[in-house]
Amino acid sequence: MPSFTVEGGRPLAGRIRPAGNKNAALPCLAATLLTDEPVTLENVPRIQDVLTLLEILESLGASHSWEGDNTVTVDASGVSVGRVDRAMAARIRASLLLAGPLLARFGEVRLPPPGGDVIGRRRMDTHFLAFRSLGAEVELSGDFRIRAPDLRGASVFLDEPSVTGTENALMAASRAQGTTILRNAAAEPHVQDLCHLLNAMGGSVTGIGTGILTVEGVSSLGGTRYRLQSDHIETGSFIGLAAVTGSDLVIEEAPLEHLDSTLMGFRRLGVDFRAEGSDLHVMGNAVHEIRHDAFGAVAKIDDGPWPQFPADLTSIALVTATQCHGTILIHEKMFESRMFFTDKLVAMGAKIILCDPHRAVVVGPARLRGGEVESPDIRAGMALLIAALGAQGTSVIHNIGQIERGYQDIDARLRTLGASIERSEDY
Repeated sequence: MPSFTVEGGRPLAGRIRPAGNKNAALPCLAATLLTDEPVTLENVPRIQDVLTLLEILESLGASHSWEGDNTVTVDASGVSVGRVDRAMAARIRASLLLAGPLLARFGEVRLPPPGGDVIGRRRMDTHFLAFRSLGAEVELSGDFRIRAPDLRGASVFLDEPSVTGTENALMAASRAQGTTILRNAAAEPHVQDLCHLLNAMGGSVTGIGTGILTVEGVSSLGGTRYRLQSDHIETGSFIGLAAVTGSDLVIEEAPLEHLDSTLMGFRRLGVDFRAEGSDLHVMGNAVHEIRHDAFGAVAKIDDGPWPQFPADLTSIALVTATQCHGTILIHEKMFESRMFFTDKLVAMGAKIILCDPHRAVVVGPARLRGGEVESPDIRAGMALLIAALGAQGTSVIHNIGQIERGYQDIDARLRTLGASIERSEDY
């Protein structure tokens, strides 16, 4: 397993550009199964999760080719209904996103349970609720078997605004007979990207960016070329990086239209920034004072469905808080295991009280020291990397394959800012 060796305690400087939205790339790649014509996606991050999903698509009969580093064309004309390999599905949560397009195109799909980050229970019930509402029969016995010779549009109230549940429902409904109205739908930027792609393929999705999506089913979808938006989660990670390392950084081509809740959260931590055209200038070298709530009440950052503060940035907000003056509560409402990495930060010198699986109180600033840690998931791994860059001394981060599942060439990109980080293979 590979590892990073990091010499921390040095400020960074320069400009960095976020990659394309990882959480948009995966459903958009799955959507290529809806047509027998080639679909080209631009600004695709070349990360392990993307490569794994492409490998699964090839196992089903699709082919793909890259143009440069970040543009990929998928031709799914050779796909037939098949069973996804259990070991391959276990490597990635996004394997579940194949259910909607395969069901829509072929009327039947069999999938083993998906893998993904170990951050707590991740319900799949919303997916099955949507499929059943559209007329499908769902059998759950080890693998899932979903059958629907004729999907029919329906008014569907999702039991929670699940991102992947909404995406699967969108793809299934895109080729159903009639109109589908999805209520309590997820509205994250990556869901919006999928909606725009489906429209570019000849579909009809309205209400994009809201909790009510209307899908007019069509008999067929065609090929297209579509560019993914920049990743707002990676942008938030770089804001935290600047604050923890005391660095002045410019994030180029930041997705400013999707950063309202993210910037509000980091402002609460006392981080200062300003928009400069399409760039975001982060003044991380200032003193960061946590901004208390009215009447001196302890401040809080809590996540929630879009447009609230993104759950994928709670780990980044937590490590940022360790370097800010004051006390704040970080409340991760959605996943009960995401906060367990805090013990690693405590071992590095952070002042954190883990109240329960969902809440942590952070008192800062704390002098972080280098340590030897292991990345448990993508976002916690990035938070630990940020901590290592801000700490005094040397840190070794193991299991960095988790980080590289979500952040393309992160070590090389950070070296351009002046970071001392080396990648090596552990034996």
